Amino acid sequence: MALEKILFKNLDIPNMTELSTYEEHGGYKQWQRVMKDKVTPGELIDIVKASGLRGRGGAGFPTGLKWSFVPKDLPKPKYLICNGDESEPGTFKDREILEKTPHQLIEGVLLAAYAMGANTAYVYLRGEFVKGWKMVEHALAQAREAGYIGENIMGTGNNIQIWTHRGAGAYICGEETAMINSLEGLRGEPRLKPPFPAVEGFYHCPTIVNNVETLTNVPKIIENGAEWYTQWGTEKSRGTKLWSVCGHVQRPGVYEVPLGYPMKKFFEEELGGCWRGHKLKGVIPGGSSVFILKPEEFLDCTMDYENIAEHGSMLGSGGMIVFDETACLVEAATTIAQFYTHESCGQCTPCREGCGWVLRQLKDIEAGQPQPDAREMLLSVFDQIYGNTICPLGDSIVMPIKSMMEKFPEEFDYYIREGRSMITGKTRLAHLAQDNKPENWRRGEPFNYPREGDYKGDFSSVAHDVSRGPEPMYTKLPAREEK
Repeated sequence: MALEKILFKNLDIPNMTELSTYEEHGGYKQWQRVMKDKVTPGELIDIVKASGLRGRGGAGFPTGLKWSFVPKDLPKPKYLICNGDESEPGTFKDREILEKTPHQLIEGVLLAAYAMGANTAYVYLRGEFVKGWKMVEHALAQAREAGYIGENIMGTGNNIQIWTHRGAGAYICGEETAMINSLEGLRGEPRLKPPFPAVEGFYHCPTIVNNVETLTNVPKIIENGAEWYTQWGTEKSRGTKLWSVCGHVQRPGVYEVPLGYPMKKFFEEELGGCWRGHKLKGVIPGGSSVFILKPEEFLDCTMDYENIAEHGSMLGSGGMIVFDETACLVEAATTIAQFYTHESCGQCTPCREGCGWVLRQLKDIEAGQPQPDAREMLLSVFDQIYGNTICPLGDSIVMPIKSMMEKFPEEFDYYIREGRSMITGKTRLAHLAQDNKPENWRRGEPFNYPREGDYKGDFSSVAHDVSRGPEPMYTKLPAREEK
C-alpha cells in the first residue's frame, strides 16, 4: 500500500486558491454535473454511504449515514455547518485546506448542502485562522460571481448560500452543539443529546455539522465513485486520512496516509523516526485528548480507527504528538491540564471543578510541594470526571494524563518523592513553592465562610412598606471580637 494523495493532490499547484486555477484542474465539475444532470440528493447520499467515508473531526461517524438522519418532509429549513474550529493541541491539518485549496472545500459544502436539502451553510472558522478565513472569503466571492453559489444556481432553481463565521478563541466550540450555540449568539456550551442536531440543531432546525477534511473528500468521491474510494483503507475505515505530526520527530508536518497503513513503516520511513537519534518514549496518536501509547504499542498499530482502539488509544483528529526520551511526562501532563482547565466552559461541575483540581495537583507536584497522597487524589478526581459530563472535554483531560501516570508511573512517583523531574533533574515550577505550606493545602489562603450571626434578616422593617423606599434587606452586625 503506497501513500496516495487525494485531498492534497493539487495542494502545491501555484494559485490553487484562485477559481480559474481550480477550474483548470477539474474544479466545480461535479457541482455542475449534479445541477445540470439533476442528480437527486438521495443518489448523492447513497454514493457517500457506499464510499465508507467517516467523519474526520474525531468521532469517525459514517458521513452518508449522518446525512440520511435529516428528516425529509419537515417544513423547517435545514442547515449545514462546516466545522473549521481546529483548536486541539497537536492538530493543524484543516488549516492547510483552508489556506491552500478553499474551493475544494466550498464544492464539498455545496454538494453536502444539496444532498441534505439545506439552502444555507456556514463555515465556522477558528478565530486565529485569519489567513484561512481570508482565503475562504476570497474563494466564496469568486464562486458567487461565477454563479456556483446564490439564487437560482445555473438556472436550476436551487438556492444555496454559504457564509463564514469566526469563533472567538473557544476550544469548546469545536463540539458541534457548542458550535451551534455560538452561531446563535449564545454561550459556547454543549447541549444535551437527544435531540441530536440532525433533527433539532441550529435554531431548532435540522442541522448537519461536518469537519473541513470530511467535506473536502466529497467532490473526489462524487467524481470517481464509491468503489474508487474504497480501494484505500480497511473494511471499516475507508479512504485516506490527514495526520498532523509534531513533537520530537525528524520530519514533522501534515501527511495524507491511507487508513490501515502500518504505523511502524510510516514512523520510520516517512517521518524519519525520532529527531537527533533519540529513543522513542511515547506517542499520543490522535490529538492531545487521547491515551498515550508506549513505543511497542504504537509501532504495532495500523493507522485506522479500529486498530488504534485495539491498542488502547483513539485515532481522534489524527494529531500525532511524539515524545522522545528527553521529555518529562509530568511537565507534559501539566501543560495538557493547563489547556483543558482554561478551555472548560464550566457548564458541568465535574469538568469545571475537576479540571482545576487536576491542574492544582500537578502544579503542586512540579513546585516540589505535592499534597499528601497526590497520586491517589488525582486518580480519584479522574474517576469523578470521566464519563460524567455533557461533552467529552472532561474526558479529554483524563485520558492523556491518567494513561501517562499508569504507563510511566516511575516518573510521577519520582517527582512526588524527590521534588524534581527524573528526566531533567529540575523542579520546573519551584517559583510557585510557598513557605510554611499546610498539609491540607488546597487553594491557597482558606476561604472564610460567613459564620452564623454575621448577618441578620430584619424583614419587618422593609417588607410591604413601599414608603420607606429601597433599603438593604440584610444588615451587617458589628464584627465579633476575637477571643
